[in-house]
Amino acid sequence: MSCPICKRKTDPAYRPFCSKRCADVDLAKWMTGSYALPSDDPDDIEAALDAVLNASETPDKPH
Repeated sequence: MSCPICKRKTDPAYRPFCSKRCADVDLAKWMTGSYALPSDDPDDIEAALDAVLNASETPDKPH
C-alpha cells in the first residue's frame, strides 16, 4: 500500500500514511474543506427548512 499523499511505502505506525507529516497534510485538507463533497442543498438551507416546516403546519386543502 502506498501513502495517499506522497505515494511512498506506508509506515504501520501512521497507516495509511508514510509519516506524521503526510498524516498532518491529510488532516489539514479535511479541516480546510479541500475534501468537501459536492451538495445539492440550497444555498440558504435555513430558508428551505422554514418553508418545509411552514408547509407542514398549514391545514390540508381539499383537492
